[in-house]
Amino acid sequence: MSSYPPSSPAQPTSLRQRLAGLRGPAVPPRPLDARALAALAANPGCGRRALLDGAGVDKTALATALGSPAAFGQSQFAIVRGNSFEAKVKGDGGAELLRLVHAHLAPAAEPPGAGARVPDLTAAGPEGRAARTALALREATSAKDWTLLDHPMLALEVAGSPAYLEPDAVVVHPDGRWTVVEIKSFPMIDDAADAAKVGAAARQAAVYVLALERTAGKLPGAEVGHTVLLVCPKDFSNLPTAAPVDIRRERSVTRRQLDRLTRVEELAAALPEGLSFDPATRTAEELVEAVSAVDAAYAPECLAACELAFHCRDRARSADQVTALGRSVRGELGALTTVEAALAAAAGTGCAEDPTAAALHRAARLRAEALEPAAVRPPHPSPETPACPC
Repeated sequence: MSSYPPSSPAQPTSLRQRLAGLRGPAVPPRPLDARALAALAANPGCGRRALLDGAGVDKTALATALGSPAAFGQSQFAIVRGNSFEAKVKGDGGAELLRLVHAHLAPAAEPPGAGARVPDLTAAGPEGRAARTALALREATSAKDWTLLDHPMLALEVAGSPAYLEPDAVVVHPDGRWTVVEIKSFPMIDDAADAAKVGAAARQAAVYVLALERTAGKLPGAEVGHTVLLVCPKDFSNLPTAAPVDIRRERSVTRRQLDRLTRVEELAAALPEGLSFDPATRTAEELVEAVSAVDAAYAPECLAACELAFHCRDRARSADQVTALGRSVRGELGALTTVEAALAAAAGTGCAEDPTAAALHRAARLRAEALEPAAVRPPHPSPETPACPC
């Protein structure tokens, strides 16, 4: 039985040409990574991001051309520090990394020896590397020995398009279990790391686990562990330490959200012919029109995850959309989709038959009563002051 990842059906040439035209015929597609997929899964209703990511559009260049450049991203210092720490963890044939995996996830197993397997995963192109990774996983599972896969390539279908993902490492245990290893440069102080950063790493690892499960399903005896190993610097040193992270919840949420994504071909088919997101061949006005042709689902959380968030926020504010106030507010307001409609309902001039408008008007009255100045309230009766005994 083949261990290669199941290939998605060949896309029609017309769709490939259509996606190439969207990003620009001379522009190479931007590959999807696990961080982008995790952000995409967190907002599956955004057709704009699904289409741009599926077509491989460079959203950073597009945001800059639109006049709303992204103001986030890793510094060069952080990238260099992260690469240096990863090289230290994987040095000496991955001995320290395998020791951490054994100590935290398989203490009852035979410890990895000096001859642990580290297969060569070199191949031409992402498809070739994904096939070579699948073959290495099959061989490692059959060998029943500790094996370290350094930067393997995994395939995952997203919205009808293949995405190629590259985790930091995957370790194959002697019992056939596969463990995803995430190596991060943020510190773990007193055996605890920043909760927000750990959560982001868990969502990223969940995407890798979903991709691995496709290959493991074709290999007898293979199993993908739902506990990943997070490796970070210990305290304020450069020494590695690790902690297991259970990502079953993140995996379930990510899979459900990715399944909800509209397929790229459906989004592309709804666009007019000749539309393009190529900043090199389109003016700013044309790019604004092109981006507006695809529906977005903006939320304030997008500011930390999407390059187009500032542009989408400006558009949401100019259209008076309540989405600019957050998903929770949007969910509470129901059919009231604009700030003007919500204010009208609070003032009592909205639709009286709408229960949301009625509840909003009542809440506004209660708030006004609570904030009413004390001067206009009726004075409270006070007891008479007794006469001075002197």
